Amino acid sequence: MAALYEGFTLCGLASGQNFPETCVQGVECGNDSDHVVVTDSGRSVTVYKVSDQKPLGSWTVKQGQTLTCPAVCNTLTGEYVVVTDNKVIRVWKDEDINFDKVFRATVSADIDRVHAARDGDPAVLFSRGAVRPLDSLLAAPQQPVEDVLSEEEVIRWSGSVVEGKQLVVIFSTEQNGNHFLYLQRFNPNSTQKYRLDTEGTAHHPISFSASVQDNSISLLYLCSDGSVFQSLVQRGGALGEELQTLPRSLLLSLPVGEGALASAALLALDQAHVAVVGVPHPSAGAGKDYLCIWNTNFQTLQASKEMTGRIFGQIWGHTGKLYVPHGKSLTVVPYEVQRSSLATALGKLKQSGTEGAAPVLSWSSLLHGDEAQPQRASRGVETRKSKLSRKSQAGSSLTVDQVLERITAAPEDEVQTEVQVYLSSAVAPDLQLTAGRLASQLVARSQSEPGFYAHGALAQLVRTRCLCHSVCPDLLMVALEKKDYCLTQLCLQHFPDIPEAVTCACLKAFLSVPDGDLEAVSVELDSLSFMESLLSGSGREEGQQNGFSPVPPEEEEGGEEEDSCDVHSAPCRPEKAPAWLARETPAPNEVLQTAYSENFLLPPLKDLSAQQVILFLQYLHFLYLKCSQKNVGSQTSGLRSPTVTQIVDWVGLLLDAHFTVLVMAPDAKSCCPISTSL
Repeated sequence: MAALYEGFTLCGLASGQNFPETCVQGVECGNDSDHVVVTDSGRSVTVYKVSDQKPLGSWTVKQGQTLTCPAVCNTLTGEYVVVTDNKVIRVWKDEDINFDKVFRATVSADIDRVHAARDGDPAVLFSRGAVRPLDSLLAAPQQPVEDVLSEEEVIRWSGSVVEGKQLVVIFSTEQNGNHFLYLQRFNPNSTQKYRLDTEGTAHHPISFSASVQDNSISLLYLCSDGSVFQSLVQRGGALGEELQTLPRSLLLSLPVGEGALASAALLALDQAHVAVVGVPHPSAGAGKDYLCIWNTNFQTLQASKEMTGRIFGQIWGHTGKLYVPHGKSLTVVPYEVQRSSLATALGKLKQSGTEGAAPVLSWSSLLHGDEAQPQRASRGVETRKSKLSRKSQAGSSLTVDQVLERITAAPEDEVQTEVQVYLSSAVAPDLQLTAGRLASQLVARSQSEPGFYAHGALAQLVRTRCLCHSVCPDLLMVALEKKDYCLTQLCLQHFPDIPEAVTCACLKAFLSVPDGDLEAVSVELDSLSFMESLLSGSGREEGQQNGFSPVPPEEEEGGEEEDSCDVHSAPCRPEKAPAWLARETPAPNEVLQTAYSENFLLPPLKDLSAQQVILFLQYLHFLYLKCSQKNVGSQTSGLRSPTVTQIVDWVGLLLDAHFTVLVMAPDAKSCCPISTSL
């Protein structure tokens, strides 16, 4: 999931005479995460403190001189570097006031761009494709520079990434309609060249974005027809080998309306999200420009923000903020992205109204259909109530960052209150993003601080249905470590993506819980209601004994139940219920209803001990007898109860995983004849 937050203006802009198509040459990182270096379209470089929206220093060249590439900051030395009039490199610091008196060096060839990385030495890319480290170039400014590019081949875009600890300069070129990609590495010095695959399309790339992805460099490029392609560049393949065409894969097909894109740009945010500006919103009218975040895994629009005024097809991103020039201002838009998962992608649909996207069916609703309606209704009441009281709570409302800060140090009861206050006023779309952050912070503190465990706060977050296992993978394991079986059941109910190994860990915990721990267990009401319905047999005929009914004569004479799965249940009634029911504690019913793949479930299921397998079979046998009796379906209507099919499937899984144990153990045959029938 992703979100765009309220933006603010960093500075005003005016179009330069020499650069009528752009207002800004570049927005680069400063000395720290709260500083950026802005180079305008002609003569000025300004350093801003973003949080204060204030300029800390500005430097301007004389009339007749021009800044020909964006200024960058060398974080190793605290110096700024810029190029004027294509060949003059200027280096200065914050305390330098007179820009004419700063260090200058004139080089022997035109410079295209200076690239810098945090905690690394900058590199200079020349217009004809040569690349030099800045230090070595300043040591001998007039050193000869070779031509790497062919005739009529020009650089269209350049960027840089940090691979390991090494700066890699990347640039694309065009020659007679053909597009090429170069990668320049240092130590050892090597150059890779590829041909970009443009076969079968008349549309050309108009924007590029590069990032490191696992052991490869990922190149995204947006074409004029709205197609977003990805190419992965592996290490190796030096210049001199036969020129290879770089394979590509289509990630997105963005809406472009009539004609082709002219002023548009994209920026990779992570492996699953990309920010795009200058591409029409899929449901907005003509004449409106938007900043959008798209999910490339699921091809869904995650967030959007209208940008008024002219769009220049430029976007930069640094430390959770996007920088977009439009109209006469440079706007800063904070953003947030979370790890992509199918559960979160299906939790929000495309925006259809003027107020943005609204959450629709939760994952649990998609799985259980109408069974989740009562819970959705109750959440709707809470939402309306929170809207009515929002004005009264405005003075005491908390931001997620404030809650996260208090979670790190506040006592347990105060953390519970803070989370409750935040959830009472938070709107559902925000919870899709913030619930995972809050849960992860609570879990992290529970792991690092033995005396801290906020059960109530975690349970509230799980009940929002805005969490899944992939968002907070340690939550379930912490609940098991703390022997919090109620929270474990909540997670099993609401998490759609629990790995099979974790499911088996929950099952093992239920089967191994000692009697001493059962006395303090909090009971999850739905599970208890289901077990009470099995034990009480309300609505049954007379003659019940200790929760079990003798088989009526008509059933002995008239045959079996329809749902009995061809297994004779009457002669094999256990004399008493398993230990879970004797103490009215939560039984592992949620485990039986958890989604699984048999291939992945069998290996961890084999780790159960023989005693645990026999105990689980006893319980499955008990459930089978009760769930296959008449009227149980009507008694448990609306409750989350396992079906006969699910029970039989789990018996089959146990047989597959522990066949030898069950054949050798006498208890298996006597306690569960259903397994022998299967």
